[in-house]
Amino acid sequence: MAAIAEGFILSDDGVKPSCVWIDSGEHYIKQTWRNRCRIASAAGTEDLRVPVVHAGGGKVPVGQVRVDYSTPWVTRTLRAIDAAYCSSAFYLYYCDEMAAILASKFETLLELNTALLRFFLNKIGIPADVRLTPHYVMPGDASFGEDFRERIHPKRPDTLLQDWGLEKPYFQVFAQKYGFQPNLSVMDLLFNEGPDSMLYLRRR
Repeated sequence: MAAIAEGFILSDDGVKPSCVWIDSGEHYIKQTWRNRCRIASAAGTEDLRVPVVHAGGGKVPVGQVRVDYSTPWVTRTLRAIDAAYCSSAFYLYYCDEMAAILASKFETLLELNTALLRFFLNKIGIPADVRLTPHYVMPGDASFGEDFRERIHPKRPDTLLQDWGLEKPYFQVFAQKYGFQPNLSVMDLLFNEGPDSMLYLRRR
């Protein structure tokens, strides 16, 4: 989100939005942020996961990965989010619309992720043009801009927040219990900071 927020330009001619490309042809990779996020709950950090249907053992393009609705994961996810953020300052302003997206039963993970990305960009106020690549983009190919696909990974540490000067606290519901918890979903920032989320992401 910080990279997207830094990508748009304000000028006398108006706003030039960030151009965000999502690789619709890459092979789906398990145990990455592609189908999960991390929130701050009363028990500490908690990972929320969107289950997917695994079509055989072969490599499947991410655009063909289907969401698995055979379990009530949407209900469980919404309950976990509500328990974590119901007392945050801005949760009530955004929760219904986000819940509607999760309950829409998008067929593919790519459709769900793109809808959620556009929701958060809109609510934070980041002007961005979100597009899908027409084909798989090889690592190192700069045709679509800087590649962040493997820069942020739940199994590996990264220094992006530190590199961008964003390794600083904002208000969090359970900060008194656990201290500031970094590297969470952007929903944590939005529900706690609301309209000031943009100021946080642009402080570089």
